[in-house]
Amino acid sequence: MAKLVYSARDILQKEFKTKVRGYDPIEVDEFLDNVIKDYEAYNQELLALKEENHRLVNKVDQLTQNQATLSRMKQDAPKTTAVTNFDILKRLSNLEKHVFGSKLEETPVSDISDNAKSMLNNAAQRVLDEKEDLDATRRF
Repeated sequence: MAKLVYSARDILQKEFKTKVRGYDPIEVDEFLDNVIKDYEAYNQELLALKEENHRLVNKVDQLTQNQATLSRMKQDAPKTTAVTNFDILKRLSNLEKHVFGSKLEETPVSDISDNAKSMLNNAAQRVLDEKEDLDATRRF
């Protein structure tokens, strides 16, 4: 910004030489008083705009950092999802083995009791609920 030549005080304290046919000193003083008021108003507005600019620059920096963090999190998410899917399948397999044990290999699917089907469905639903909770936690 260009350096100002006159401050409000310089304008206020300026004395003009008077001549026989010079300007009316009262009119000049009134005019300069209005110039001083405008000058101070512009100065206050300039300071307010500088503060707002500083605040907005800081906010842009903060949002840029947040965006970079989210971008890194999105890049990392697919890697962990693959591991999570594998873990869910492994848990489901272990639950099937626990619920049915060796009967699963010996008994045909048509002979499995309704109670066992219900237990398997409940176990699978619990695994899916755990996966949804894990995904919701990752989003935060």
